[in-house]
Amino acid sequence: MRRLTTLAAAAALTAASLATPALAAPTAKTGYYVIRWENTGICQIWNTELQSKPLEWPSSYKIVSKPVPTFVEATNIQLKLRDERRCFL
Repeated sequence: MRRLTTLAAAAALTAASLATPALAAPTAKTGYYVIRWENTGICQIWNTELQSKPLEWPSSYKIVSKPVPTFVEATNIQLKLRDERRCFL
């Protein structure tokens, strides 16, 4: 049992060390944009790195901003939309 635990820990450390450089190097496609949910008017920041899109049930969404490279820029856009009363929350 100790050998299995040691083997599993070593495999986890190896996988983590291999994955770290890939996570550290941002790609050109990385970015964020703001979406607005139709039924509530709530705006949400969405990451373009995610493999899936937001689930459109029970509501649909609309993209209300252009993709921006940083989360801070997306937050500023979201705050601006709130000030203009185009978004809630």
